[in-house]
Amino acid sequence: MALTRSFKDTVQARVARDPAFKQALLTEGLNALLEGDVDTGRAVLRDYINATIGFEALSAATGTPAKSLMRMFGPGGNPTASNLFAVIGCLQTASGMTLEVRAA
Repeated sequence: MALTRSFKDTVQARVARDPAFKQALLTEGLNALLEGDVDTGRAVLRDYINATIGFEALSAATGTPAKSLMRMFGPGGNPTASNLFAVIGCLQTASGMTLEVRAA
């Protein structure tokens, strides 16, 4: 029987070796939120956080407890706008990307 890797491990490995994938993951998570697909957006951002900065470092950067952040981006999470934008700001800083919204 072949050994398989978990989805989380696969995403973390891909983010570590592929900067374009890392950027696309963050972009897709935020686009999903902007399009109203909040569940998908939170799930993608959770994967991004786990694969990059991690919830402990994000907690230190935002001043929000790590467990609260994990709940916010979990299946039943409901982050406030101020928490969500604080997280997005920290993720931009950590990634070195500057994101902007444009009308399509």
